[in-house]
Amino acid sequence: MARTGQRHATLRAIAQSAGVDVSTVSRVLNGSPEEAQRAASRQTAEEIRQWAARLNYRPNPHAASLRTRRSNLIGVLVPRLSDLVLATVYEGIEDAAARHGMTTFVMNSRDQAAEQRERTELALSRRVDGLIFGDAHIDGAFLDDIAGQQVPFVLVNRRAGNHPAVTCDDYEGGRLVAEHFLELGHTRVGVIAGEPFASTGIDRTTGFLDRYREAGVDVPASRVVHSHFDAAGGRAAADRLLRSRTRPTAIFAVNDFAAIGALGALRDQGLRPGHDVAIAGYNDTPLAAELPIPLTSVRSPMHEMGARALELLLRVLAGEPAASERLTPALVVRASSENAPAAT
Repeated sequence: MARTGQRHATLRAIAQSAGVDVSTVSRVLNGSPEEAQRAASRQTAEEIRQWAARLNYRPNPHAASLRTRRSNLIGVLVPRLSDLVLATVYEGIEDAAARHGMTTFVMNSRDQAAEQRERTELALSRRVDGLIFGDAHIDGAFLDDIAGQQVPFVLVNRRAGNHPAVTCDDYEGGRLVAEHFLELGHTRVGVIAGEPFASTGIDRTTGFLDRYREAGVDVPASRVVHSHFDAAGGRAAADRLLRSRTRPTAIFAVNDFAAIGALGALRDQGLRPGHDVAIAGYNDTPLAAELPIPLTSVRSPMHEMGARALELLLRVLAGEPAASERLTPALVVRASSENAPAAT
């Protein structure tokens, strides 16, 4: 083991110790697996790695960058990293990047077009190899501009246009909630639909409404209320739904935090979740199961979504086909939606 303060070995020192050329050592330690295999036998390569460990060798990322013309740096944009869903997605990106010897950094755009452009320009000034956008708006206009500049990027969590994206199958997730409510007998339902520019809210709401339509129930537009993806937005939207002349017996919030806000609105009006009004959320964040009345929610593979987005970007960078991926959701039923609607 190297002592604290010990100087790092050079490639030349390792080559002399192992009795091979410097170029062979470089290919084994710094090249791709294919380059290492071509440069030396398995036994010689293992000996080189052992000498590198004994001599406290550390690769120079700046030199590698100059050789490959790659920075091994990936920029990630999200609306706000304080959102637990986005933080978990980013963990997946970061973990996958580390496995590939890459570094990531994240910036918040607050879902504002001007900040999105500013942060993107900042990321490009740092000479990133590529970008991962978690803040795509459904119209895709900004992303079309970025694609026109030949900037490699993929989307995560949200989709837009034909740009490569890794998302949960949000349409199917909305249908799962609708199927659950229908099985319980809820026909008077409402939706807290999220932001109108985000594919997550759009697809989850559309899946829910389509399943109800197939069952012969048209949910009126007045019972579909847009909101921010947070507890305050969910509370305001739920207040509006609950104060309507025909109060819904079940509410689907397209985000767990909006659903938590809806639970607060029910409490303030003296209503019991799961008895007077059923509530379901989306993403199945860890908090959902720990609430005083555990929240029914659609589980989305948030960490896996991030990891797969990084892998998809690597395919883009390699010039390989990069098809969008939709990961499978699952409904987790808990006490917030366990009962059939009360007779009225």
